[in-house]
Amino acid sequence: MSTEGGTKALVAALSANLGIAASKFVAFAFSGSSSMLAEGVHSVADSGNQVLLLIGGKRAQREATPEHPFGFGRERYVYAFLVSIVLFSVGGMFALFEGYEKISHPHELENWYWPVGVLVFAILLESWSFWTAYREASKDKGGHNWTAYIRRAKAPELPVVLLEDTGALIGLVLALFGVGLTVITGDAVWDGVGTLAIGTLLIVIAVVLALETKSLLIGEAAHKEVIGEIRDALVDHDSVTDVIHMRTLHLGPEELLVAAKIGVNAEDSAAQVARAIDLAEARVRRAVPIARVIYLEPDIYSAEKAAAGPDPEATPGGPGPGGH
Repeated sequence: MSTEGGTKALVAALSANLGIAASKFVAFAFSGSSSMLAEGVHSVADSGNQVLLLIGGKRAQREATPEHPFGFGRERYVYAFLVSIVLFSVGGMFALFEGYEKISHPHELENWYWPVGVLVFAILLESWSFWTAYREASKDKGGHNWTAYIRRAKAPELPVVLLEDTGALIGLVLALFGVGLTVITGDAVWDGVGTLAIGTLLIVIAVVLALETKSLLIGEAAHKEVIGEIRDALVDHDSVTDVIHMRTLHLGPEELLVAAKIGVNAEDSAAQVARAIDLAEARVRRAVPIARVIYLEPDIYSAEKAAAGPDPEATPGGPGPGGH
């Protein structure tokens, strides 16, 4: 759902932003409004961001290779991180610079009806893009609130588009505010103030995106409820008696690695243990289909091993997880 919905939201946002960018630059050419110039660059940056996310989604679908045995799912995170950089540098920093120039050297706003008309048009198009992203994200977020959804989402496309569109709508209102006060007061400094506000907004959104995407790039575990489902699927209280310890890692939004040490019966033969592992893997994949890579290590359950955690012997230069 998240991949299909994210692509739909990206296409809608890209279509809207291309049309909006062209109209903003036309309005800037006729009026000289710095808010319109900043918003035009903002829309170009957003369009480039959506292209980056589409490229990332396409490249992430490549088959695994010997050099990249776990595939390329994380490329979606890499491109999402690039989006935050573009939004910060091209969108936010440019708007701050343009706003400073406008306040330092204000000049009269000409043909004010051009930017006002374009801003109203842009708000309508951006609202359509936002509604598309909101509708698709609502299907994906479940019972969580929006803040939790942005923080928990493993697929970056929908949260990125949702934040971009939210920022774009607020930015358009700020631009309308700056242009409107310039027309009412005759003081072009207000146009620069609106531009500075747009730049600050874009930088805040870029920082939020960068922090959330960085966490995904480093590697995040599955959600607690998913981990609970995996634990329940592993244990059948017959051939697999317990989970001694377990780790999960998202290789991509729809790809999960599961590594666990499971308790088996001491009297079972090697063939019985091998069959128990095969059945446990099958149960996990039925319960959590995104669990694509599963490594299970059989052991005899003891409370001490379970309490010691996954790295009881891990020391610098010593054995790794589960090594004994």
